[in-house]
Amino acid sequence: MPNTNSAARAMRLSEKERNQNKAAKSYARSMVRRTESLIKAGKVEEAGKKAELAISAIDKAAKKGVFHRNTAARSKSRLMRKLNQATGKAAS
Repeated sequence: MPNTNSAARAMRLSEKERNQNKAAKSYARSMVRRTESLIKAGKVEEAGKKAELAISAIDKAAKKGVFHRNTAARSKSRLMRKLNQATGKAAS
């Protein structure tokens, strides 16, 4: 238990921020999983549209500080590499 009013406020704020970060992270990961499942199912057109949403979610999470910017870049790169392999494009 916090001993001071400021510590109690910090605890409440920390909990609120944790929940917001958790939601953003969960949404981004869910979009990536959905995209990957569409790629595995061979639905490349739908996967391309979901990939745009996934990348947008990852970028928003990185902008808020939920993901480190290099982690976000790595996730986007891996996702696009999988999508490009599925469409038959050569990796460049």
